[in-house]
Amino acid sequence: MTVIESTPARTDLCKAAPRAHPRPEGQDRYTISEVVAFTGLTAHTLRWYERIGLMPHVDRSHTGQRRFSNRDLDWLGFVGKLRLTGMPVADMVTYAEMVREGESTFEARAELLQRTRRDVLDRIAELQDTLAVLDHKIEFYADARRAPERS
Repeated sequence: MTVIESTPARTDLCKAAPRAHPRPEGQDRYTISEVVAFTGLTAHTLRWYERIGLMPHVDRSHTGQRRFSNRDLDWLGFVGKLRLTGMPVADMVTYAEMVREGESTFEARAELLQRTRRDVLDRIAELQDTLAVLDHKIEFYADARRAPERS
């Protein structure tokens, strides 16, 4: 049985505790090179995410340089999780667009995430089957190595 905790309507909490931000709110203006260091993404990827609409509006300094916030880091962390699910980039962009549209898209967002969850569960089942085959083969070779010792 799944237990769903009640949270305020506008709160979107992940089960895993969020990573601590490098800087406190109000002092969270990161350059693209700092974000590269924090996230492991490339500057090219960050610019591409912004260009295709996967990143929300990124603030700019008076000289036009990107300035990322803690909120941007949180979003990039979430996008990283979506990437790990195998969600197509087009679906991630659709999700980002729905987030920008607001609460009216909650149901559509939930459906997209539920579909992705089903895909992940299918992949997990495939991987578990694959793991079972590997375990069987490993045990076969372990038995084969022990067989000459019994003679």
